[in-house]
Amino acid sequence: MGSMDVRIEALRSIPLFANLDEGDLSDIAGLLIERKFPRDAVIFEEGTLGDYMYLIQDGQVKVTKMSEDGREKILEIFGAGDFFGEMSLLDREPRSASIKTTQACVLLALSRQDFLGLLRNSPEVCMQVVHELSRRVREADEQIRALLFERVEGRTRQILRRMAREEAPGHPDRRATDAITHQQLADLVGTSRETITRVIKELKHEGWLQQSGKQYLVPVADADPR
Repeated sequence: MGSMDVRIEALRSIPLFANLDEGDLSDIAGLLIERKFPRDAVIFEEGTLGDYMYLIQDGQVKVTKMSEDGREKILEIFGAGDFFGEMSLLDREPRSASIKTTQACVLLALSRQDFLGLLRNSPEVCMQVVHELSRRVREADEQIRALLFERVEGRTRQILRRMAREEAPGHPDRRATDAITHQQLADLVGTSRETITRVIKELKHEGWLQQSGKQYLVPVADADPR
């Protein structure tokens, strides 16, 4: 099988191009530049400008960002059939994340000029890009919601610990808060009553929190010692 046939087969396995006919695949294959990277190589760094998007023919990469305290946070793992780097080609903004290989990779690079020409000339590819970007936005929204929920949960634990000062009759291993409603707790935490209701449910489910009437029971080891 020739190199062009290999590229066409690689394109056919990528959802972005799976529905294109042989002629379109052949045209796109002729635009691709094959690049090979060893494990632990940096494809590009967050904050740099980019002129190429990449299709993964073989291997695996991780998408990372640096946290405020200098730690690397992995946002996503991409494997064979995935693509990345398209955002900078669309908006000409600096790369929003870094890409590093976790395995030896064979990547197929498509230049910005060729990528934009492809979107203009192929409604099928354009729709596939829109579909994939929409999916990624939904996933990002889920990550944001999870992070926000995690922060609200931590703040809720902190406030309940501080409020839990009374002995809890029948529960020697716990301390009780004063009576408090979900709305009052939401106001203290700085979130909605609906979110607090979810947080309380989760804390009860994991066994950290118990309830007696409108009082919440916190483990003695976690209660405010004052």
